[in-house]
Amino acid sequence: MNEISSIVPEPLQTSVRKMTARIGSILGSGLLSAYLYGSAACGDFRPGWSDIDILVLTSGTISVPAAERLVSLRQEMLSEEPDNIYYRSFEGGMLSLDAFRNNAPDRVVYWGTSGERISERYDFNSFSRLSLIDSGILLSGEDVRGKLPVPSFDELKKDVAAHLDTIRKYAHLSGRSLYSFGWMLDISRCLYTLMTGKIAPKTAAGEWALEQGLCPVPEVLEYALKIRRSPLLFRDDPDVQEFAGSINDAVQKYADVLEAAMHRSSIS
Repeated sequence: MNEISSIVPEPLQTSVRKMTARIGSILGSGLLSAYLYGSAACGDFRPGWSDIDILVLTSGTISVPAAERLVSLRQEMLSEEPDNIYYRSFEGGMLSLDAFRNNAPDRVVYWGTSGERISERYDFNSFSRLSLIDSGILLSGEDVRGKLPVPSFDELKKDVAAHLDTIRKYAHLSGRSLYSFGWMLDISRCLYTLMTGKIAPKTAAGEWALEQGLCPVPEVLEYALKIRRSPLLFRDDPDVQEFAGSINDAVQKYADVLEAAMHRSSIS
């Protein structure tokens, strides 16, 4: 398994290996490539917060029987190992390489936070694509990233704008969840991309934003980083939950900085 042993800690490595093997046993010769990308692939995975992002590409359309087996695989493996804390965190998509490259309809197996399903399309934004190309880890099969287009800066800006819109509309709904602090790190990551044209892990982006003095409420960003580094220590702390429910104004002030940076980027 290429590179994973030098980046991904045990026992997450074992869970990734088992998941990849089971996917391979279902797809057989149809499996072209399987990748780990995102926080787990760049050393920023945090149990209790992070997802385990995978992308599975096939040589042709996934058959109906295979799709039906794959869509419930997370639950199946969790039922076999109920104490495994990782299986429920796997997220991603499985589809043919041609459909992925061309953003075309296909039979797609999707695993997400809200559940799993078989659908016709897979939304893979420019942030995810750049993360896959720059720091993804090939888990199985052929490395086809050279066949994928590198996102343009305009594509990245478009996705930053979409994320800003999401923050404006939905950040206040996170309430007392630890994920309320995630908006601060998301904004930091968007700012990093706007200013450098590159992708950074959320923790590194938050630290960078503090060093650059970009956040108008640095104490909230510092707190968010503290939670990010050890989320399991704070998940059930009522004081942390209370503070999480009070930071929307800080999030929106920081979002104002992102909006101003987008404007400067548009007119430069």
